[in-house]
Amino acid sequence: MTEPSEQPSLEQQGSEQQSVRLQERQKKVVIVMPAYNAAQTLEKTYRAIPEGSYDSIILVDDASADNTMEVAQKLSLIAIRHPQNRGYGGNQKTCYTRALQEGADIAVMLHPDYQYDPSMVPDLVAPIASGEADVVLASRMLGDPLKGGMPLYKFISNRILTGMQNLVLGTHFSEFHTGYRAFSRQALESVNFMLNSDNFIFDNEILVQLVLRGMRFKEIPVPTRYAFDSSSVSFWSGCVYGMGILKTTAKYLLHRLHLVRFEQFI
Repeated sequence: MTEPSEQPSLEQQGSEQQSVRLQERQKKVVIVMPAYNAAQTLEKTYRAIPEGSYDSIILVDDASADNTMEVAQKLSLIAIRHPQNRGYGGNQKTCYTRALQEGADIAVMLHPDYQYDPSMVPDLVAPIASGEADVVLASRMLGDPLKGGMPLYKFISNRILTGMQNLVLGTHFSEFHTGYRAFSRQALESVNFMLNSDNFIFDNEILVQLVLRGMRFKEIPVPTRYAFDSSSVSFWSGCVYGMGILKTTAKYLLHRLHLVRFEQFI
């Protein structure tokens, strides 16, 4: 009597599925890292990205006060340094512009502070590579963000602001505020992201632009990780960000109602 063959473990199955998925990938994937004072976590983030899941990595150092640039130059990536701080949004403008110049079919934004799980890059790429989506958002709200260390006030404000924008924009996102996202080339080229803010509100403005363009979105769950060496917006900056969300939403309404024409939404 022949003994039944040993079944692969779930971990082995997941590894094999990921390997097949990476082999089937034909799109050029460029990971962009908007960096500011990320010297402590950059290499750890870089090493955790699955091999074969990308074609190149672009890091933009926004005039860090630490040795982020020195660390980056020791890694196999394209390192760019702003001579002056341009802000988080200004950093992303350089990231996406350079990614498109490098011929990216898919651009994945991954913060180099290790707050988001780098091993999930293939999961963000897959829906775009298969033609299922134009934009993929890794949502903390599809998991257990409080267990992962998200402060209660951030959890509540995230829920309120996301609910308000879903109501106004007619969307059904679990959150608008994730910093872990992937875009198709078509999505990035369909909007004028250079007209967006140079600060944190850029993240929200580009999503509103993409909603207006009718891009297809997909959300996937991502674990929440808050640690001492992860970057985080202060309470006051969070309040300013929240006011920026309200302003962006009001501009969207005025634009959709044809009361005011905003160039960034054209």
